Amino acid sequence: MQSETVTLSNISFEEYKDQILRDYKIAIISRECSLLGRREVLTGKSKFGIFGGGKELPQLAMARVFRDGDFRSGYYRDQTFMMAIDQYTVEQFFAGLYAHTNIEKEPFSAGRQMGGHFATQSLNEDGTWKNLIKQKNSSSDISPTAGQMPRLLGLAQASKVYRNEKSITDSSNFSNQGNEVAWGTIGNASTSEGLFWETINAAGVLQVPMVISIWDDEYGISVHAKHQTTKEDISLILEGFRRDKDHEGFEIFKVNGWDYAALIDTYEKAEKLARESHIPIIIHVKELTQPQGHSTSGSHERYKNEDRLNWEREYDCNKKFKEWIIEHKIATTEELLEFEKAAKKEVRKGKNEAWNAYLSEIKSEQKDALEILKLVENKSSNKNFISPLVKSLSSKNEPIRKDILEATRKTLRYITKEKFEEKLILQKWVNNYIATIQPKYSAHLHNETESGAVHINEVKPEYDENAEIVDGRVIIRDNFDSLFSKFTDILIFGEDSGKIGDVNQGLEGLQEKFGEIRVADTGIREATIIGQGIGMAMRGLRPIAEIQYLDYILYCIQGLSDDLATLRYRTFAKQKAPLIIRTRGHRLEGIWHSGSQMGGLIHLLRGIHILVPRNMVKAAGFYNTLMDSDEPALVIECLNGYRLKEKMPSNLPETRTPIGVVETIKEGTDITLVSYGSTLRLVEQAAKELLSAGINAEIIDIQSLLPFDLNHDIVKSVAKTNRLLIIDEDVSGGGTGYILHKLIDEQNIYQYLDSKPQTLSAQPHRPAFGTDGDYFSKPSIEDIYEKIYEIMNEVNPVKYPELR
Repeated sequence: MQSETVTLSNISFEEYKDQILRDYKIAIISRECSLLGRREVLTGKSKFGIFGGGKELPQLAMARVFRDGDFRSGYYRDQTFMMAIDQYTVEQFFAGLYAHTNIEKEPFSAGRQMGGHFATQSLNEDGTWKNLIKQKNSSSDISPTAGQMPRLLGLAQASKVYRNEKSITDSSNFSNQGNEVAWGTIGNASTSEGLFWETINAAGVLQVPMVISIWDDEYGISVHAKHQTTKEDISLILEGFRRDKDHEGFEIFKVNGWDYAALIDTYEKAEKLARESHIPIIIHVKELTQPQGHSTSGSHERYKNEDRLNWEREYDCNKKFKEWIIEHKIATTEELLEFEKAAKKEVRKGKNEAWNAYLSEIKSEQKDALEILKLVENKSSNKNFISPLVKSLSSKNEPIRKDILEATRKTLRYITKEKFEEKLILQKWVNNYIATIQPKYSAHLHNETESGAVHINEVKPEYDENAEIVDGRVIIRDNFDSLFSKFTDILIFGEDSGKIGDVNQGLEGLQEKFGEIRVADTGIREATIIGQGIGMAMRGLRPIAEIQYLDYILYCIQGLSDDLATLRYRTFAKQKAPLIIRTRGHRLEGIWHSGSQMGGLIHLLRGIHILVPRNMVKAAGFYNTLMDSDEPALVIECLNGYRLKEKMPSNLPETRTPIGVVETIKEGTDITLVSYGSTLRLVEQAAKELLSAGINAEIIDIQSLLPFDLNHDIVKSVAKTNRLLIIDEDVSGGGTGYILHKLIDEQNIYQYLDSKPQTLSAQPHRPAFGTDGDYFSKPSIEDIYEKIYEIMNEVNPVKYPELR
């Protein structure tokens, strides 16, 4: 039996009635969108559909207590919630389904994500922050299962920081004294993922204002809960996380998803606890249905028996809501039927408007193309080949841009040897069309405004005549001290980052000086360390997430790759997370801390700057540059550089290491050597020894792998030396393969080469332990020397006789 009352205070019966009927209208509009959306996919107007049918009622309850300034981090079933907070219209639903590339029509991603992936706009046109506490916010969804959970932790933690860190000078756009709640949603089957459990544990430790709703319809796609969850009940096995009089933890609620009154009551209680007391909450919403199955890829009749299907028809939340409204005399059956008719009409109208808006742009482009194609057709001696292309494009009543470019580009093939004005017009049109359309699908991977990191000018370190010689760790420590004094919204956290000042003392004494919120220890949980950073960065803070060693970054690669790296791109520059990830790597002893993941990171983290400073002065300059911009970056400090001596710059806080710019650290004439990080020291030593053999090498420090050599300075070096060797400690084809691709395909160095461009990398395995393990696993000074000598031997075997 459903609960008898809806807890709503200080409103009249008419207002109470209006709220309930508004909820019912949204529920049936959302359901109708799901039903009609499925038909649009099955008729070919969209590639794929995944909808929120069956989850309408609890989402209405959640929306009722969702306030301005709050953030959602959810998944692709939450369309009803987005409609209920007035951030999603019928037209936008279908614009997303059709992948409309107009950000005004499809404001979540401009067609880059499939429908059901929601986001609000946090940024103004110039990339500056909007006032987030004056709007309801949704962080941009991602599809990977449970991938939204780590980010949710950070969104919630931001409220805790804003409430408790008094040194922050201006939070006016981001928080009202930390009163914002972060709301997460996840399907019951997805709670099997490790990211869910890591987030639950971290939230319990941190005690952040986070409310997780678990939508439980007993299935994960076609797989029943008995194969997903111990005891088939996620809240039951989460009981150990429940708070009690002696221990902090979670408050856990369980409620049926078809019981409107109980849902409203539950969400009101949860919101109050989370908002006022910063207690994390789990709401297990049971007995939900999924009336259209998981997605348009299949039907749930294939895996649900008749008893289950009958139960789902009986306990469909919209049906039970209707019965409750009638039972409580809030509206009659006839009145609700009128609501339903009006809803269907509204959805059909919105669908048609969205389709016409989507199609009209492309049909206009089709018309322009056809006008030129017909002119070419009439002039070309290959008319017989061109006419079918023109006819095919003309016949398409619902064209896509692929159709237009296939016809125009294939036509150009037939007229390559012909000369007439219309050919030039078509060539120009195709080139302009691609230049205009490509950014709709490719723009905004990085900040393209003047505030982008690549536009921060270099400020070189300066040294007094009697500059102090110090350990590298002192340079990085003193620079962080300066940054924390200058930026009150910067904070750093990670394993051993706080009390001991990180494992290499690069943060020595900073927790004592700046407090445990700004310089914090975390548990051993890399995925949620990154999640903390992403979420807090999305709420206006400037976090630095420390991953203790480079190989540990594999624990959090999913969040970095699928979430952080794509955020600006997938929201069409409407959201950002300027998170800095600090780690250390290169040439430590043994398999686990000395393997190089650069090839993988370079390819998986497009959208994040990857910076590889050779020493701590360069690293400090990178941090200073990044704090002047608003883009995410991974800074990999040299693990064996903390104890190496460096001069202390007199202008350390002002130094800026440029991003995307290489540095020539030794000039030469015979061969260009390209490397980065710790390996550079070996390259420098080998080059020094080669001088005795009459070989003068030029050495270039890449400094920045993503982006790579934007000024094409390496090609200028190769134009002088006519030879190239790339050296790194990654496995062959990893970092060196990427670098060689950049130099050959983008910088066209082949035109200056007199010898084959070569690479020198590590063995195809993790490094063995010990000094000899390093020597036989990664390029040594002797390996580098002999490789360079071998190249010169090929050039002049008389002058450089064979070594061995």
